[in-house]
Amino acid sequence: MLWTSIKRVIKAGFVNFYRDGFVSLASVLIMTMTLFVIGGVLFLSATLSASLEEIKSKVDVNVYFQTSTSEEEVLALANALRTLPEVKEVDYISREQALGNFKKRHENDELTLQALQELPDNPLGSVLNIRAKEPSQYEGIASFLKGDIALGGGKKPIIDEVNYYDNKVAIDNLSNIIKATERIGSILALVLVIISISIALNTIRLAIYISREEISVMRLVGASNTYIRGPFVVSGVLYGVSAALLTLALFYPLTYYLGDSTENFFSGLNLFRYYLAHFGEFSLVIAGSGIVLGALSSFLAVRRYLNV
Repeated sequence: MLWTSIKRVIKAGFVNFYRDGFVSLASVLIMTMTLFVIGGVLFLSATLSASLEEIKSKVDVNVYFQTSTSEEEVLALANALRTLPEVKEVDYISREQALGNFKKRHENDELTLQALQELPDNPLGSVLNIRAKEPSQYEGIASFLKGDIALGGGKKPIIDEVNYYDNKVAIDNLSNIIKATERIGSILALVLVIISISIALNTIRLAIYISREEISVMRLVGASNTYIRGPFVVSGVLYGVSAALLTLALFYPLTYYLGDSTENFFSGLNLFRYYLAHFGEFSLVIAGSGIVLGALSSFLAVRRYLNV
């Protein structure tokens, strides 16, 4: 008996979906816009994250050592830095490599290169290039470099200079920009999603309002509230599934068209390749959002506006 009722509800939901073709089409298109905004928010989040990661990767701190500092002392400090939870990566640049990099940067400056050749020894010390997990963590790393471990344990100082303090203002500004961008992006995404969902809710309420007389007849003949709501919930699910399929189909040519442009503009993130690589997760979010939105909207619309 229960299974028979379920089959009737599902069949009635499909009948409502196909019978009210124009209303169903309008509901699907409006919900497609909603899901399109949700998908756009996902893409916006991915491009924003990629851009921020690229900016973060360009921020670093260099530790310049005294020319008398041995390679063992430099490597020992590098290993100590790698144990810090704030540190993402530490690169060691030897004195010879530092000299080679200097010559390459000044290859067109004959005067500088000539002056360098006249020196009896390599004037450059070893360098450690440090990248933190977050820009806000460089201050903690700089504090560590001022401690006894970094300074040689009370012996002759091994560090000549740490350029964090030269770049502190820029690093602090970047940290603030990243936090503000993430906060604004989240708020904007939430506002867009709320507006789109509100439009979809009202559209489905209108579709149910058109069937108010049918619902009245069903109540007169003794149909239960669950039986009345059921077909509309099924129709709402069909709206969501149809809108999800349409949204996924629209994103394919759109991301393909924008792929090369985003790769050049957003630090190597190709939107089309990202879409294909995350198609499973993307489909799950879009389809799940459509089904939940359609079913919940229909349920609430019947309950609230038709006093069922």
